Amino acid sequence: MTAMRREPVEDNILEFHNVTKRFPGVVALNDVSFSIKRGEIHGICGENGAGKSTLMKILSGVYPYGTYEGTILYDGKELRLEDRSIRQAIEEGIAIVYQELTLVPNMTVGENIFLGKEPLLPNGSIDWDRLYADTAKILEKYRLDIQPQAIVKYLGVGKMQMAEIAKALAENAKVLILDEPTSALTEAEVDKLMEILQTLKEHGVTCIYITHKLEEFFRITDSITVLRDGKAIITAPTRELNLEKLVSYMVGREMKERFPKGNRHPGKVIFEVENLHAIDPNDPEKKILNGVSFDLREGEILGIAGLMGSGRTELVTTIFGEYGKITQGKIRLDGKEIHIHSARDAMKYGISLVPEDRKRQGLVLMQSILKNVSLPNLDRFASFMRIDELAELKAAVAQAKNLAIKASTLQAPCDSLSGGNQQKVVIAKWLLSSPRILIMDDPTRGIDVGAKYEIYKLMNELAEKGVAIIMISSELEEVLGMSDRIVVMHEGRSNGCLSIHEATQEKIMTLATGIAEMV
Repeated sequence: MTAMRREPVEDNILEFHNVTKRFPGVVALNDVSFSIKRGEIHGICGENGAGKSTLMKILSGVYPYGTYEGTILYDGKELRLEDRSIRQAIEEGIAIVYQELTLVPNMTVGENIFLGKEPLLPNGSIDWDRLYADTAKILEKYRLDIQPQAIVKYLGVGKMQMAEIAKALAENAKVLILDEPTSALTEAEVDKLMEILQTLKEHGVTCIYITHKLEEFFRITDSITVLRDGKAIITAPTRELNLEKLVSYMVGREMKERFPKGNRHPGKVIFEVENLHAIDPNDPEKKILNGVSFDLREGEILGIAGLMGSGRTELVTTIFGEYGKITQGKIRLDGKEIHIHSARDAMKYGISLVPEDRKRQGLVLMQSILKNVSLPNLDRFASFMRIDELAELKAAVAQAKNLAIKASTLQAPCDSLSGGNQQKVVIAKWLLSSPRILIMDDPTRGIDVGAKYEIYKLMNELAEKGVAIIMISSELEEVLGMSDRIVVMHEGRSNGCLSIHEATQEKIMTLATGIAEMV
């Protein structure tokens, strides 16, 4: 197909004209047209499967010229990334920072930035003085607070991300694509990233910002494009949009409430944690819990809030018998003290855990949906040293239907699913064990707004049936929107418990930072 010649608009660094990308049986992008202004921070949002990743793969050269229809104008000229497409994109000044960082852990920041293009001395050896001097210039220019000679594996995630950005900028990037850049960052690191993006903007770098955290669009972007079902629905200045409008464009309907109203009536206390202390089993000198107490009621959603590193995940993995070694304190179920030393012990008591990292901890990605759902429940399908495959299939089909898991077949590998459907598989495998207590660690992390809503509805339904839920979340709005009560963690201890009627973001942050303490 011969593309029509387009006249570029001077202020635009990127223009997409009628871009279509097809896969067997699927149109991933359908006649997409929009433009991005030079030097702006441009948000691209949409549910999983909307076409964001496909579009960015075209732009960064993963899908080369000729594998899609339509025209892309870049800096006034048609963009044709062909044989060396990914390398060519970088040479053209288009760089992408992925959610999973690509640095070499055992190398320094400077070595990573100049990997494969190290400055050389006349004798052919690396000019280390120049390499680190050039690294320092880049870091200083863009106000990136890391040392050129720091070993990457010893950096926090936030500083690793700075190094990844510096690596892109060393290639003289004109367009920087950031894919879910804040998914693993602390609040302080998010603030720092926002400062860095403003600095890049001052230097004329155009940033394309992709995230499921919709509030961030209103904090940092100049304009937003919404994709839905492979189509560009709208491109508008951020100031002309609000959260409700953005969500309605994304899902194709008005969502009157982000957090569905449940009909929960918490009952009696069934689970108690009293003065729990625990240490890191790999480092007996390291305390991970320092006096945690709370109780949990039947049919209740108990939120656990706190800053990154406050001990939230350590608390629930200790309760589940996976990580911490308890040195003091008691855990009671139905008023009787219980001892949990392993995940098997926890399951025996009707406790299940949906972990923080579904890909590494919750799923065997190369295995099918069917096998993942049945994995922790094999005992119920075992008969005379064999698996009753029909019973296994019936149970998995029922869970897939109950949770509306979207897949062509239960034999599909889990790595082929969207983030929201992967999370549903993790939840399904634990619901199959009929838990009394369901622990959910950041259950909506990295999934789109529609899938979030479905998981919220599921949580309400489970609580209405009497399941007690402990929910950790990094998003305060989610904690406030879904919890009956909120326990706030600070430095390994429970620093207070708020009823939902008295809880506010300000009160939670005051407790989370240790400024105040509830007695």
